[in-house]
Amino acid sequence: MTSIALINDEASPHDSADERRELFASLVERVKRGDTPAFEQIMTFTERSVMRTAWRMLGTREDARDASQETFLRAYKYLHRFDPRQDFSAWLYRITINVCLDIRRKQERRNERFASLEAGVLEDVRHGHDEEEAAIRRQHEAILLQALETLTTKERAAIVLRDFENLPTEEVARILGSRPATVRSQISAARQKIKTYCDCFLRRTGRNNLTSREGIFERRR
Repeated sequence: MTSIALINDEASPHDSADERRELFASLVERVKRGDTPAFEQIMTFTERSVMRTAWRMLGTREDARDASQETFLRAYKYLHRFDPRQDFSAWLYRITINVCLDIRRKQERRNERFASLEAGVLEDVRHGHDEEEAAIRRQHEAILLQALETLTTKERAAIVLRDFENLPTEEVARILGSRPATVRSQISAARQKIKTYCDCFLRRTGRNNLTSREGIFERRR
C-alpha cells in the first residue's frame, strides 16, 4: 500500500507522482462513498500549499484563511466532478486560484486596498534559527509580497504557481486555462516587474547593506 506520507507537503521530491495521484484518487473515492474522515486527510495533506498560494495571491493572512476555507468548501461540494485520471493537486490549485480571483474582484469593487504588511508574517522563517538571518528573510518576503501587488491578476497567478509553487509551465497553463506561451510571457513580465520594484525600493530606502534585488529574487528563479 502506498504510504500516506508521500502526499504530505513535506514529501520528498523523489516521491512518485503516480503514487501520489493514485493515493489522492483513492481518498477521493472514499469520500464519494461517504467516508468524511478521508476528506479530512486530504485537507491535512494540502492545507499548507493552499494557504501558501492564497496568501501570495491575496497579500494578507486573514484573506488567505478565508480563501483556504472557501477552497475546501468548494472542493468538497464539487468532488463528485473530479476525474480520478486527473492530477488532484492541479485540480485543487485551480479551485484555489479561482477563489482568490473572486475575492480580489470583490475587493476591487469595494475599492479596498490590502492591509499593511506585518513584520514576520511568513511562517517560512521557521527554517532559520539565526535571528539576523530570519529578519533578513522576513524583509525579503515582505518586499516580494509588495512587489506582487504591482502585477496584473493573471501575471500574479502565473508567477505564484510557477516560481513560488514550482509547478511546470505546462501545468500552470492547464490550471489557468491558458497556453504555455502565454504563461511564459506573463511570467517573464512578472519577473521583470518584481525586479524593477525591488530595485526602486532599495534605491529609495538605501538598504543595500541589508538586502539586494538578487537576494530577494534568487529563491524564485
